[in-house]
Amino acid sequence: MLATDNLVVAYGGSVALHGISMHVGSGETVALIGANGAGKTTLLRGISGLNPIRSGSIRFDGQTLGTLASEKRVRLGIAQAPEGRRIFPGLTVEENLILGTTPWRRWGQSPAKDLERVFDLFPRLKERRTQLGWSLSGGEQQMLAIGRALMARPRLLLLDEPSLGLAPRLAEEVYERIREIAAAGLTILVVEQNTVLALAVADRGYVLENGRVVLEGSAAELKQDARVREAYLGR
Repeated sequence: MLATDNLVVAYGGSVALHGISMHVGSGETVALIGANGAGKTTLLRGISGLNPIRSGSIRFDGQTLGTLASEKRVRLGIAQAPEGRRIFPGLTVEENLILGTTPWRRWGQSPAKDLERVFDLFPRLKERRTQLGWSLSGGEQQMLAIGRALMARPRLLLLDEPSLGLAPRLAEEVYERIREIAAAGLTILVVEQNTVLALAVADRGYVLENGRVVLEGSAAELKQDARVREAYLGR
């Protein structure tokens, strides 16, 4: 469904990604793991069209994206839950979710079924549907960010650091919901510093260091790799 070929992304004169080649098959969950500053978020932003690429290519479902605007990529089926959640604080939970329907909603189309699917996945959001976004806990805001991305009816879901800033129990709860989304067949690319959580839900993974892919393999292979265990999993 997704493939990057020798992708180079730069900020001004500084190259952030050095020839990244990777792929995500339809229905797969793939993890991008690595330390802070490794280039994980930059890669997601390149895929979603928020960062222009210097060279290389990105293909989505066989179509080369080139310079296609980010909003058009969303209409193709790429949705991202960004790092830091980016919830609109002055809007209610339900209003935040409705914003996610922008790519497909037309006159006469109701978001009611989409809302119910999100509420079934995240019951807390249903309980708090009339609360303002700023009043939610960190874990609830992360659920809202993922739910809003799902409201776009994506074929590829990009998740950027879904456990960031969450207590271990809440992080595990968020990842349980991610596991349910994956089990339903949605293709997922997840960026994560918490390697244990990411590899627990992923089929395959890539390890990024300094803007380069240094390891790739199945989740099971990466869990057993001595370099991954020493750098990211501990003893």
